[in-house]
Amino acid sequence: MLVQSALVALGATVVAAVPSLTVQGNKFVNAATGSEFQVVGMAYQIGGSAGYDPSHGKDPLSDGKVCKRDAALMQSLGINTIRVYNLDPYLNHDECASIFNKAGMYMILDVNSPLAGESINSEAPWESYYAGYLNRTFAIVDNFKGYPNTLAFFSGNEVISNVEQGGTAPPYVRAVTRDLKNYIKNHADRAIPVGYSAADVRDVLEDSWNYFQCAIDGEEDNMSKADIFALNSYSWCGESTFQESGYDQLVAMFKTSSVPIFYSEFGCNTPSPRVFTEIQSIYGPDMMGVFSGGVVYEFAQEKNNYGLADVADDGSVKLLSDFDSLKNQYLKVDWASVQSVKASTSSSSNPPKCAESLIKEEGFSNNFTLPVLPPGAQELIDGGAPGAVIGKIIDIDDYSFDYAITGADGSKLTVTVSPLADDSTNVAGSNSGTSSGSGNKTENAGFKVGAKAAPVVLLPFLAGLMAL
Repeated sequence: MLVQSALVALGATVVAAVPSLTVQGNKFVNAATGSEFQVVGMAYQIGGSAGYDPSHGKDPLSDGKVCKRDAALMQSLGINTIRVYNLDPYLNHDECASIFNKAGMYMILDVNSPLAGESINSEAPWESYYAGYLNRTFAIVDNFKGYPNTLAFFSGNEVISNVEQGGTAPPYVRAVTRDLKNYIKNHADRAIPVGYSAADVRDVLEDSWNYFQCAIDGEEDNMSKADIFALNSYSWCGESTFQESGYDQLVAMFKTSSVPIFYSEFGCNTPSPRVFTEIQSIYGPDMMGVFSGGVVYEFAQEKNNYGLADVADDGSVKLLSDFDSLKNQYLKVDWASVQSVKASTSSSSNPPKCAESLIKEEGFSNNFTLPVLPPGAQELIDGGAPGAVIGKIIDIDDYSFDYAITGADGSKLTVTVSPLADDSTNVAGSNSGTSSGSGNKTENAGFKVGAKAAPVVLLPFLAGLMAL
Protein backbone atom coordinates (compact mmCIF):
# COMPACT_ATOMS: atom_id res chain seq x y z
CA MET A 1 0.00 0.00 0.00
CA LEU A 2 1.38 3.42 -0.88
CA VAL A 3 0.30 6.31 1.34
CA GLN A 4 -2.42 5.48 3.81
CA SER A 5 -1.95 4.43 7.41
CA ALA A 6 1.39 2.86 6.54
CA LEU A 7 4.63 4.82 6.39
CA VAL A 8 6.07 5.39 2.94
CA ALA A 9 9.80 5.85 2.47
CA LEU A 10 10.77 8.92 0.48
CA GLY A 11 14.53 8.71 0.90
CA ALA A 12 16.94 5.94 -0.02
CA THR A 13 18.88 4.16 2.70
CA VAL A 14 22.11 3.36 0.83
CA VAL A 15 23.38 6.58 -0.78
CA ALA A 16 21.93 9.66 0.84
CA ALA A 17 22.94 13.02 2.20
CA VAL A 18 19.34 13.92 2.90
CA PRO A 19 17.63 11.83 5.59
CA SER A 20 14.94 9.32 4.80
CA LEU A 21 11.43 10.77 5.08
CA THR A 22 8.06 9.08 5.30
CA VAL A 23 4.50 10.23 4.82
CA GLN A 24 2.42 9.59 7.91
CA GLY A 25 -1.16 10.72 7.48
CA ASN A 26 -1.03 14.45 6.81
CA LYS A 27 2.66 14.95 7.65
CA PHE A 28 6.10 14.40 6.17
CA VAL A 29 8.06 12.65 8.92
CA ASN A 30 11.78 12.11 9.48
CA ALA A 31 12.01 8.33 9.63
CA ALA A 32 14.88 8.24 12.11
CA THR A 33 13.68 10.85 14.60
CA GLY A 34 9.91 10.69 14.22
CA SER A 35 9.85 14.48 13.76
CA GLU A 36 7.66 16.31 11.28
CA PHE A 37 9.45 17.75 8.25
CA GLN A 38 8.69 21.26 7.02
CA VAL A 39 9.33 22.07 3.36
CA VAL A 40 11.49 25.19 3.00
CA GLY A 41 11.27 25.33 -0.75
CA MET A 42 12.22 27.30 -3.85
CA ALA A 43 10.65 27.22 -7.31
CA TYR A 44 13.55 26.53 -9.64
CA GLN A 45 13.09 26.93 -13.38
CA ILE A 46 16.33 28.50 -14.49
CA GLY A 47 15.81 30.14 -17.88
CA GLY A 48 12.04 30.22 -17.43
CA SER A 49 9.95 28.46 -20.04
CA ALA A 50 12.88 28.76 -22.48
CA GLY A 51 15.03 26.80 -20.02
CA TYR A 52 13.22 23.64 -21.13
CA ASP A 53 14.38 23.05 -24.70
CA PRO A 54 14.36 19.37 -25.75
CA SER A 55 15.51 20.26 -29.26
CA HIS A 56 18.80 21.54 -27.83
CA GLY A 57 19.17 19.07 -24.94
CA LYS A 58 18.53 21.62 -22.21
CA ASP A 59 16.40 21.77 -19.08
CA PRO A 60 16.80 23.27 -15.56
CA LEU A 61 18.78 20.27 -14.25
CA SER A 62 21.03 19.54 -17.24
CA ASP A 63 24.00 21.86 -16.55
CA GLY A 64 26.14 20.87 -13.57
CA LYS A 65 27.99 24.19 -13.27
CA VAL A 66 24.73 26.12 -13.19
CA CYS A 67 23.39 23.75 -10.55
CA LYS A 68 26.55 24.22 -8.44
CA ARG A 69 26.09 27.99 -8.60
CA ASP A 70 22.41 27.93 -7.73
CA ALA A 71 22.66 25.18 -5.12
CA ALA A 72 25.33 27.25 -3.34
CA LEU A 73 23.12 30.35 -3.34
CA MET A 74 20.02 28.46 -2.19
CA GLN A 75 22.05 26.62 0.44
CA SER A 76 23.13 29.99 1.88
CA LEU A 77 19.48 31.02 1.93
CA GLY A 78 18.37 27.95 3.88
CA ILE A 79 16.42 26.07 1.22
CA ASN A 80 15.83 22.33 1.81
CA THR A 81 13.62 21.57 -1.23
CA ILE A 82 13.41 22.72 -4.84
CA ARG A 83 10.41 22.44 -7.13
CA VAL A 84 11.31 21.91 -10.78
CA TYR A 85 8.58 22.28 -13.42
CA ASN A 86 9.72 21.31 -16.92
CA LEU A 87 12.11 18.41 -17.33
CA ASP A 88 13.37 16.24 -20.17
CA PRO A 89 13.34 12.54 -19.24
CA TYR A 90 15.79 11.77 -22.02
CA LEU A 91 18.62 13.85 -20.53
CA ASN A 92 21.09 12.84 -17.84
CA HIS A 93 20.45 14.66 -14.54
CA ASP A 94 22.92 12.76 -12.36
CA GLU A 95 25.25 15.69 -11.69
CA CYS A 96 22.58 18.22 -10.76
CA ALA A 97 20.56 15.76 -8.67
CA SER A 98 23.72 14.72 -6.83
CA ILE A 99 24.72 18.35 -6.20
CA PHE A 100 21.36 19.22 -4.68
CA ASN A 101 21.43 16.00 -2.68
CA LYS A 102 24.79 16.85 -1.10
CA ALA A 103 23.60 20.42 -0.52
CA GLY A 104 20.79 18.95 1.61
CA MET A 105 17.89 19.59 -0.74
CA TYR A 106 14.99 17.40 -1.87
CA MET A 107 13.33 17.72 -5.29
CA ILE A 108 9.60 17.96 -6.04
CA LEU A 109 9.13 17.36 -9.75
CA ASP A 110 6.33 18.10 -12.20
CA VAL A 111 5.87 15.30 -14.74
CA ASN A 112 4.27 17.61 -17.33
CA SER A 113 5.47 20.46 -19.53
CA PRO A 114 3.79 23.23 -21.56
CA LEU A 115 4.71 21.65 -24.89
CA ALA A 116 2.03 20.01 -27.00
CA GLY A 117 1.25 16.44 -25.95
CA GLU A 118 3.08 16.77 -22.63
CA SER A 119 0.23 17.78 -20.32
CA ILE A 120 -3.47 17.28 -19.70
CA ASN A 121 -5.62 19.78 -21.60
CA SER A 122 -7.80 21.58 -19.05
CA GLU A 123 -10.56 22.29 -21.56
CA ALA A 124 -10.68 18.89 -23.28
CA PRO A 125 -8.77 16.43 -21.09
CA TRP A 126 -9.98 13.37 -23.01
CA GLU A 127 -8.03 14.58 -26.05
CA SER A 128 -4.69 14.62 -24.18
CA TYR A 129 -4.99 11.41 -22.17
CA TYR A 130 -3.34 8.80 -24.40
CA ALA A 131 -0.44 6.34 -24.27
CA GLY A 132 2.11 8.71 -25.78
CA TYR A 133 1.46 11.28 -23.08
CA LEU A 134 1.69 8.65 -20.34
CA ASN A 135 4.91 7.30 -21.84
CA ARG A 136 6.56 10.65 -21.19
CA THR A 137 5.27 10.96 -17.62
CA PHE A 138 6.47 7.43 -16.87
CA ALA A 139 9.86 8.32 -18.36
CA ILE A 140 10.13 11.21 -15.87
CA VAL A 141 9.59 8.68 -13.09
CA ASP A 142 12.30 6.42 -14.53
CA ASN A 143 14.70 9.32 -14.81
CA PHE A 144 14.32 10.48 -11.18
CA LYS A 145 13.26 7.40 -9.20
CA GLY A 146 16.85 6.47 -8.34
CA TYR A 147 17.73 9.73 -6.62
CA PRO A 148 17.23 9.55 -2.83
CA ASN A 149 16.33 13.26 -2.74
CA THR A 150 13.36 12.86 -5.10
CA LEU A 151 10.62 13.80 -2.67
CA ALA A 152 7.47 13.66 -4.82
CA PHE A 153 5.93 14.06 -8.26
CA PHE A 154 3.11 16.41 -9.24
CA SER A 155 0.71 14.77 -11.67
CA GLY A 156 -0.86 18.13 -12.48
CA ASN A 157 -0.38 21.85 -11.92
CA GLU A 158 -3.35 24.24 -11.99
CA VAL A 159 -5.28 22.03 -14.39
CA ILE A 160 -8.46 23.24 -12.66
CA SER A 161 -8.73 27.04 -12.41
CA ASN A 162 -12.49 27.50 -12.71
CA VAL A 163 -15.71 25.57 -12.23
CA GLU A 164 -16.05 24.75 -15.92
CA GLN A 165 -12.67 22.99 -15.91
CA GLY A 166 -13.67 21.37 -12.62
CA GLY A 167 -16.59 19.80 -14.42
CA THR A 168 -14.45 17.70 -16.74
CA ALA A 169 -10.77 17.58 -15.73
CA PRO A 170 -10.75 15.98 -12.22
CA PRO A 171 -11.31 12.35 -13.30
CA TYR A 172 -8.45 12.63 -15.80
CA VAL A 173 -6.03 14.18 -13.30
CA ARG A 174 -6.93 11.47 -10.83
CA ALA A 175 -6.42 8.84 -13.54
CA VAL A 176 -2.93 10.18 -14.24
CA THR A 177 -2.19 9.97 -10.50
CA ARG A 178 -3.37 6.35 -10.54
CA ASP A 179 -1.24 5.50 -13.55
CA LEU A 180 1.89 7.11 -12.10
CA LYS A 181 1.47 5.32 -8.78
CA ASN A 182 1.01 1.99 -10.54
CA TYR A 183 4.12 2.66 -12.61
CA ILE A 184 6.13 3.56 -9.50
CA LYS A 185 4.88 0.42 -7.77
CA ASN A 186 6.07 -1.73 -10.68
CA HIS A 187 9.37 -0.03 -11.54
CA ALA A 188 10.78 1.86 -8.54
CA ASP A 189 12.45 0.31 -5.52
CA ARG A 190 10.63 2.65 -3.14
CA ALA A 191 7.26 4.34 -3.01
CA ILE A 192 7.40 7.98 -4.15
CA PRO A 193 4.32 10.13 -3.45
CA VAL A 194 2.27 11.59 -6.28
CA GLY A 195 0.00 14.58 -5.79
CA TYR A 196 -1.55 17.70 -7.25
CA SER A 197 -0.56 21.39 -7.24
CA ALA A 198 -3.74 23.50 -7.22
CA ALA A 199 -4.55 27.08 -8.04
CA ASP A 200 -5.72 29.04 -5.01
CA VAL A 201 -9.09 29.79 -6.57
CA ARG A 202 -11.56 29.45 -3.75
CA ASP A 203 -14.47 28.43 -6.02
CA VAL A 204 -12.68 25.17 -6.84
CA LEU A 205 -9.93 24.72 -4.23
CA GLU A 206 -11.86 22.82 -1.57
CA ASP A 207 -13.62 20.61 -4.09
CA SER A 208 -10.28 19.85 -5.80
CA TRP A 209 -8.74 18.84 -2.46
CA ASN A 210 -11.68 16.63 -1.54
CA TYR A 211 -11.87 15.08 -5.00
CA PHE A 212 -8.21 14.08 -4.99
CA GLN A 213 -7.82 13.02 -1.33
CA CYS A 214 -10.91 10.85 -0.98
CA ALA A 215 -10.91 7.05 -1.15
CA ILE A 216 -12.93 5.31 -3.86
CA ASP A 217 -14.87 2.32 -2.57
CA GLY A 218 -13.32 -0.94 -3.71
CA GLU A 219 -10.21 0.59 -5.27
CA GLU A 220 -7.18 -1.54 -4.42
CA ASP A 221 -4.57 0.35 -2.34
CA ASN A 222 -6.24 3.70 -3.12
CA MET A 223 -4.07 3.94 -6.21
CA SER A 224 -5.84 6.99 -7.66
CA LYS A 225 -5.88 8.94 -4.38
CA ALA A 226 -3.39 11.81 -4.18
CA ASP A 227 -0.64 11.24 -1.62
CA ILE A 228 -0.07 14.98 -1.16
CA PHE A 229 -1.97 18.17 -1.99
CA ALA A 230 -0.38 21.58 -2.55
CA LEU A 231 -1.54 25.01 -3.65
CA ASN A 232 -0.11 28.03 -5.43
CA SER A 233 -1.22 30.96 -3.28
CA TYR A 234 -0.45 34.69 -3.54
CA SER A 235 -2.92 36.19 -1.09
CA TRP A 236 -0.38 37.41 1.51
CA CYS A 237 0.90 40.68 0.04
CA GLY A 238 3.24 43.09 1.81
CA GLU A 239 2.81 43.73 5.53
CA SER A 240 -0.29 41.56 5.78
CA THR A 241 -1.44 39.30 8.59
CA PHE A 242 -2.61 35.74 9.08
CA GLN A 243 -6.23 36.94 9.02
CA GLU A 244 -6.04 39.68 6.38
CA SER A 245 -4.33 37.38 3.90
CA GLY A 246 -6.95 34.68 4.22
CA TYR A 247 -4.33 32.20 5.41
CA ASP A 248 -6.54 31.57 8.44
CA GLN A 249 -9.31 30.43 6.08
CA LEU A 250 -6.94 27.98 4.41
CA VAL A 251 -5.91 26.52 7.76
CA ALA A 252 -9.58 26.10 8.68
CA MET A 253 -10.29 24.45 5.32
CA PHE A 254 -7.45 21.93 5.47
CA LYS A 255 -7.39 21.10 9.19
CA THR A 256 -8.98 17.67 8.57
CA SER A 257 -6.71 16.75 5.65
CA SER A 258 -5.70 13.11 5.36
CA VAL A 259 -2.62 14.02 3.27
CA PRO A 260 0.21 16.55 3.69
CA ILE A 261 -0.75 20.11 2.70
CA PHE A 262 1.83 22.71 1.70
CA TYR A 263 2.31 25.73 -0.52
CA SER A 264 3.68 24.67 -3.91
CA GLU A 265 4.15 28.40 -4.61
CA PHE A 266 3.86 31.56 -2.54
CA GLY A 267 5.32 35.07 -2.51
CA CYS A 268 3.09 37.92 -3.73
CA ASN A 269 5.22 40.61 -5.42
CA THR A 270 2.94 43.61 -4.96
CA PRO A 271 3.96 45.78 -3.25
CA SER A 272 7.60 45.45 -4.17
CA PRO A 273 10.19 44.90 -2.81
CA ARG A 274 8.77 41.95 -0.94
CA VAL A 275 9.01 41.60 2.82
CA PHE A 276 8.02 37.91 3.18
CA THR A 277 6.35 38.39 6.56
CA GLU A 278 4.26 35.27 5.87
CA ILE A 279 7.33 33.19 6.76
CA GLN A 280 6.65 33.68 10.46
CA SER A 281 3.10 32.31 10.10
CA ILE A 282 4.01 29.44 7.78
CA TYR A 283 6.72 28.19 10.14
CA GLY A 284 5.02 29.16 13.36
CA PRO A 285 2.01 28.14 15.46
CA ASP A 286 -0.43 29.76 13.02
CA MET A 287 0.06 27.06 10.40
CA MET A 288 2.46 24.29 11.37
CA GLY A 289 -0.23 22.06 12.81
CA VAL A 290 -1.92 21.89 9.41
CA PHE A 291 0.59 22.97 6.73
CA SER A 292 3.99 21.41 6.01
CA GLY A 293 5.77 24.53 4.79
CA GLY A 294 5.96 25.94 1.31
CA VAL A 295 7.85 26.80 -1.88
CA VAL A 296 8.80 30.42 -2.61
CA TYR A 297 8.21 31.57 -6.18
CA GLU A 298 10.91 31.86 -7.54
CA PHE A 299 14.73 31.71 -7.74
CA ALA A 300 15.59 33.35 -11.09
CA GLN A 301 14.15 36.66 -12.26
CA GLU A 302 11.78 36.57 -15.23
CA LYS A 303 9.53 39.14 -16.88
CA ASN A 304 6.89 38.60 -14.16
CA ASN A 305 9.32 39.98 -11.51
CA TYR A 306 9.11 37.19 -8.95
CA GLY A 307 12.82 36.37 -8.97
CA LEU A 308 15.31 36.56 -6.12
CA ALA A 309 18.36 36.51 -8.41
CA ASP A 310 18.95 38.16 -11.78
CA VAL A 311 20.85 35.73 -14.03
CA ALA A 312 22.65 37.28 -17.01
CA ASP A 313 23.26 35.59 -20.34
CA ASP A 314 26.90 34.97 -19.37
CA GLY A 315 25.80 33.09 -16.24
CA SER A 316 26.74 35.82 -13.77
CA VAL A 317 24.22 36.48 -11.01
CA LYS A 318 23.15 39.63 -9.20
CA LEU A 319 21.16 38.95 -6.07
CA LEU A 320 18.10 41.14 -5.64
CA SER A 321 16.93 42.78 -2.42
CA ASP A 322 14.17 40.17 -2.13
CA PHE A 323 16.88 37.52 -1.64
CA ASP A 324 18.13 39.31 1.47
CA SER A 325 14.61 40.00 2.73
CA LEU A 326 13.70 36.31 2.52
CA LYS A 327 16.97 35.28 4.15
CA ASN A 328 16.38 37.70 7.03
CA GLN A 329 12.90 36.27 7.59
CA TYR A 330 14.28 32.72 7.61
CA LEU A 331 16.90 33.73 10.17
CA LYS A 332 14.13 34.77 12.57
CA VAL A 333 12.79 31.19 12.66
CA ASP A 334 13.96 28.71 15.30
CA TRP A 335 14.58 25.89 12.83
CA ALA A 336 15.79 23.41 15.44
CA SER A 337 12.38 23.65 17.08
CA VAL A 338 10.44 23.73 13.80
CA GLN A 339 12.05 20.56 12.43
CA SER A 340 11.94 18.73 15.79
CA VAL A 341 8.18 18.69 16.39
CA LYS A 342 7.30 15.07 17.01
CA ALA A 343 4.64 13.58 14.79
CA SER A 344 1.68 12.39 16.81
CA THR A 345 -1.20 10.06 16.16
CA SER A 346 -3.23 13.16 15.32
CA SER A 347 -1.02 13.47 12.21
CA SER A 348 -2.86 10.48 10.78
CA SER A 349 -6.43 10.60 9.61
CA ASN A 350 -8.43 8.35 7.38
CA PRO A 351 -9.38 9.82 4.00
CA PRO A 352 -13.04 10.62 3.44
CA LYS A 353 -15.01 8.23 1.28
CA CYS A 354 -15.57 9.54 -2.24
CA ALA A 355 -19.21 10.58 -2.54
CA GLU A 356 -21.27 13.22 -4.31
CA SER A 357 -21.82 14.95 -0.96
CA LEU A 358 -18.10 15.84 -0.77
CA ILE A 359 -18.44 18.26 -3.68
CA LYS A 360 -19.97 21.63 -2.77
CA GLU A 361 -19.73 23.74 -5.93
CA GLU A 362 -22.45 23.17 -8.50
CA GLY A 363 -20.87 22.17 -11.78
CA PHE A 364 -17.73 20.63 -10.26
CA SER A 365 -17.43 16.94 -11.08
CA ASN A 366 -18.85 14.56 -8.48
CA ASN A 367 -18.26 11.57 -10.75
CA PHE A 368 -15.62 9.22 -9.34
CA THR A 369 -15.70 6.76 -12.22
CA LEU A 370 -12.28 7.28 -13.75
CA PRO A 371 -11.21 6.93 -17.37
CA VAL A 372 -9.91 3.49 -18.30
CA LEU A 373 -6.34 3.21 -19.47
CA PRO A 374 -5.89 4.26 -23.10
CA PRO A 375 -4.72 1.62 -25.59
CA GLY A 376 -1.09 0.67 -25.08
CA ALA A 377 -0.79 2.19 -21.60
CA GLN A 378 -1.01 -1.08 -19.65
CA GLU A 379 1.91 -2.45 -21.66
CA LEU A 380 3.96 0.57 -20.52
CA ILE A 381 2.96 0.09 -16.88
CA ASP A 382 3.89 -3.57 -17.08
CA GLY A 383 6.98 -3.45 -19.25
CA GLY A 384 8.35 0.05 -18.73
CA ALA A 385 8.58 3.23 -20.76
CA PRO A 386 11.26 2.98 -23.45
CA GLY A 387 14.01 5.54 -23.92
CA ALA A 388 14.33 7.24 -20.55
CA VAL A 389 17.72 7.81 -18.96
CA ILE A 390 17.78 6.05 -15.57
CA GLY A 391 19.35 8.39 -13.05
CA LYS A 392 21.70 7.57 -10.19
CA ILE A 393 23.63 9.53 -7.58
CA ILE A 394 27.27 10.14 -8.47
CA ASP A 395 30.27 11.47 -6.55
CA ILE A 396 30.94 15.18 -7.00
CA ASP A 397 34.66 15.95 -6.59
CA ASP A 398 34.62 19.62 -7.54
CA TYR A 399 31.96 22.18 -6.57
CA SER A 400 33.63 25.15 -8.26
CA PHE A 401 32.20 27.28 -11.07
CA ASP A 402 33.30 30.38 -12.96
CA TYR A 403 30.24 32.61 -12.73
CA ALA A 404 30.53 35.99 -10.99
CA ILE A 405 28.13 36.61 -8.09
CA THR A 406 27.16 40.10 -6.93
CA GLY A 407 25.19 40.90 -3.82
CA ALA A 408 22.21 43.24 -3.77
CA ASP A 409 24.51 45.92 -2.36
CA GLY A 410 26.95 45.57 -5.26
CA SER A 411 29.59 43.59 -3.37
CA LYS A 412 31.41 40.73 -5.10
CA LEU A 413 30.60 37.40 -3.45
CA THR A 414 32.17 33.98 -3.42
CA VAL A 415 29.78 31.06 -2.99
CA THR A 416 30.47 27.35 -2.75
CA VAL A 417 28.31 24.34 -1.99
CA SER A 418 29.17 22.91 1.41
CA PRO A 419 28.59 19.14 1.08
CA LEU A 420 26.60 17.86 4.02
CA ALA A 421 27.11 14.73 6.04
CA ASP A 422 24.70 11.88 5.46
CA ASP A 423 21.29 12.21 7.14
CA SER A 424 21.45 16.02 7.01
CA THR A 425 19.25 18.61 5.37
CA ASN A 426 20.02 22.24 4.72
CA VAL A 427 18.93 24.80 7.31
CA ALA A 428 18.85 28.61 7.29
CA GLY A 429 21.61 30.12 9.37
CA SER A 430 23.86 27.04 9.47
CA ASN A 431 25.88 28.19 6.45
CA SER A 432 26.79 31.74 5.54
CA GLY A 433 27.38 30.33 2.06
CA THR A 434 28.56 33.68 0.75
CA SER A 435 31.50 35.88 1.56
CA SER A 436 32.82 39.07 0.13
CA GLY A 437 36.34 39.34 -1.20
CA SER A 438 38.45 36.52 0.24
CA GLY A 439 36.16 33.61 -0.53
CA ASN A 440 36.20 32.22 3.01
CA LYS A 441 33.04 30.40 3.95
CA THR A 442 31.43 28.80 6.96
CA GLU A 443 30.97 25.04 6.79
CA ASN A 444 27.34 23.97 6.76
CA ALA A 445 26.54 21.26 9.27
CA GLY A 446 22.96 21.01 8.06
CA PHE A 447 20.15 19.67 10.21
CA LYS A 448 21.50 16.37 11.43
CA VAL A 449 19.19 13.50 12.23
CA GLY A 450 19.06 13.28 15.99
CA ALA A 451 20.25 16.87 16.50
CA LYS A 452 18.53 18.81 19.29
CA ALA A 453 17.89 21.06 17.79
CA ALA A 454 -8.87 34.69 0.72
CA PRO A 455 -10.31 35.88 -2.29
CA VAL A 456 -9.39 34.66 -5.76
CA VAL A 457 -5.87 35.91 -6.50
CA LEU A 458 -4.02 36.69 -9.71
CA LEU A 459 -1.33 34.05 -10.16
CA PRO A 460 2.03 34.89 -11.75
CA PHE A 461 1.37 32.51 -14.58
CA LEU A 462 -1.64 30.76 -16.07
CA ALA A 463 -2.22 27.11 -16.82
CA GLY A 464 -0.60 26.33 -20.13
CA LEU A 465 2.48 28.52 -19.58
CA MET A 466 3.78 25.97 -17.13
CA ALA A 467 3.31 22.24 -16.86
CA LEU A 468 -0.30 21.39 -16.33
